[in-house]
Amino acid sequence: MNSSIMPSSAPAPAQLVTGTTLQAHSPASLVGDTPVLWVGEPFTAAGRGFWAKLEGHNPGGIKDRTALFMVERARERGDLMPGARIVESTSGTLGLGLALAGIVFGHPVTVVTDPGMEPLVSGLLTAYGADVQMVRAPHPEGGWQQARRDRVGELLSLDPDAWCPDQYHNPDNVSAYAGLARELVAQLGRIDALVVSVGTGGHSAGVASVLRGYFPALKVVGVDTTGSTIFGQEAAPRLMRGLGSSIYPRNVDYTLFDEVHWVAAGEAVWSARALARSRYASGGWSVGAVALVARHLATALPAEARIAAVFPDGPHRYAGTVFDDAWCQERGLLGWEPATAPDQISHPGERTVTRWTKCETVLDPAPGTPPAGTGAGLAGVAR
Repeated sequence: MNSSIMPSSAPAPAQLVTGTTLQAHSPASLVGDTPVLWVGEPFTAAGRGFWAKLEGHNPGGIKDRTALFMVERARERGDLMPGARIVESTSGTLGLGLALAGIVFGHPVTVVTDPGMEPLVSGLLTAYGADVQMVRAPHPEGGWQQARRDRVGELLSLDPDAWCPDQYHNPDNVSAYAGLARELVAQLGRIDALVVSVGTGGHSAGVASVLRGYFPALKVVGVDTTGSTIFGQEAAPRLMRGLGSSIYPRNVDYTLFDEVHWVAAGEAVWSARALARSRYASGGWSVGAVALVARHLATALPAEARIAAVFPDGPHRYAGTVFDDAWCQERGLLGWEPATAPDQISHPGERTVTRWTKCETVLDPAPGTPPAGTGAGLAGVAR
């Protein structure tokens, strides 16, 4: 060990006290106040870089914030009665957040997922006491996402006291991220551009709307995956999880975005791995895609521009996928080093994109569409 980082003598106990919170009486207190890390060369060009908000420092990831917030608000309104079951569809991160919220507020939790969930996450959910239910076949139009939501609807119909957060359409999912935005302002002082992945639309809308109040000229860049319908592309099989959608989440605020980028799975793998090798902090699909776009923006914008990128989770759950050579090789995900800049289209419907591509025309592909799912939306099914 490098002796230069070790104290020459043990400090007195009083000298060990810092301004950091050292004790937590509830696991909910561990959520928030996540750090920002400068990401520069060699991941970026010399003299350029961006700030990464490391939401993987939350116990389960970024969706700990919204899980706690949605559950607390539902309890305040009387939508979620004491001890009632929480039922929701998830690809992983929200499930971990709901397991946390269930423990904090005293609710049993059922999460509905699909075979794409990593065994590590499924194991953690079980360890945290959640009931994990797996759908076995995708919906013919809405894919795995709609299949999961249909199963949630069935479970809610069997338990009239159960409640579903309906993360895709619940406005509390947006409001939950105001704290994250304020943390960024306190940490960075000035923000000129924000890079965010888009799945349910919760954290992109919640963070960007608050930051625009502080910085009206803020450039907001959304990051989606190829094969996602959110920004007007046709639905296609998607390997990446945590961003993208096969339905139209009503929490997506299209008016906030200046441009959108679609990233392919192989490009996200390359980026996540390059980020891990150069900056140690990394993550999975969303982090890889966001980092790739932020890296480009750091070169495209003036050198003095201050860019914030939200990294929704850390790398650990992806040890058997994104960071596993055999798994990636089987799926043709290795050797996808991206171009120095994305392709560009003038309209989302111009053509189907299969690699990193950006579009500066951002439109709601389904204006006025009611919430997808059972009836008027899953929130309407639950008590």
